[in-house]
Amino acid sequence: MDISEPTPHQADNGDNTTDGGAKRLAMTASAVSRVEILLEGEKMDRLMLRVSVTGGGCSGFQYGFSFDDAVNGDDTVFDQGGVKMVVDECSLDLIANSEIDWVETLAGASFQIKNPNASSSCGCGSSFSV
Repeated sequence: MDISEPTPHQADNGDNTTDGGAKRLAMTASAVSRVEILLEGEKMDRLMLRVSVTGGGCSGFQYGFSFDDAVNGDDTVFDQGGVKMVVDECSLDLIANSEIDWVETLAGASFQIKNPNASSSCGCGSSFSV
């Protein structure tokens, strides 16, 4: 599959590179490892990490993470190290070319998105504005 032109349902993002302006979404090794651990507890092989953006939060938009076993008509699926992420078209427009990381600090642990499209974000990193 040519990763520069992902289909609406599938994008191979294994090497984190694209050309031709294709939208991508990547996960760090730490995030992949954490999702694998979480999926083991769910005991369902078909689950994917759904990444979404909704209105709200202290900066205008907020990130959402959940598990899903369905792919909708406007979704793109990314495969990173065997972990599948599914993102709807509107959310992907707001987080295109972002990187998801799993960060553990003394204050806690969470998924964080490094979003090049965000003009600002809140202190906790869970919301942003464009």
